[in-house]
Amino acid sequence: MTDQNENGRRRFLQAVGALGLAAAVEGVSGARKALPAMTRVTRLAVGDDPPPIPNEIVAKIYQDRFQGRAITTGHVTLDIPLMAEDGRYVPVIVESDLPMTAQQYVKSLFLIVDHNPDPLVTAFHFTPALGPVNLQTRIKMKRTSWIRGIAELNTGELYASYLKVETTLNGCG
Repeated sequence: MTDQNENGRRRFLQAVGALGLAAAVEGVSGARKALPAMTRVTRLAVGDDPPPIPNEIVAKIYQDRFQGRAITTGHVTLDIPLMAEDGRYVPVIVESDLPMTAQQYVKSLFLIVDHNPDPLVTAFHFTPALGPVNLQTRIKMKRTSWIRGIAELNTGELYASYLKVETTLNGCG
């Protein structure tokens, strides 16, 4: 009787382990599927202006990084939950359909969260050898805010996507 119970227990544990391994592999290989609650927003509605600059800190970031250059809405996609349950952990996927050739490529990508104590939450730098821009990260958010994803090309052009995300828990303090 003991051997039979032990064998049944062993088979059960093997089956549960196999399911766990399959889920882990799917999580790694299917990262896009791992975030089912994400909302895909490429740009504001046609004709909409980007959200206004909310404060002096964000205005200074714009001046320091972009020197008054025009920012065109498009070519950047933000995948972020519209309602972040915990501001300490907000998953973000950023993609761009811009080419990555020696002649034209995304040189830098900035994520700005308007109402964070330090609004410039990330700055990524790329080369054409890296291939298409497709990255996944996590950010912190203090409160409900606009998130700005801004891509700077090697030619100096700027493209952006904007998304307002609500938070239920302060992630910055």
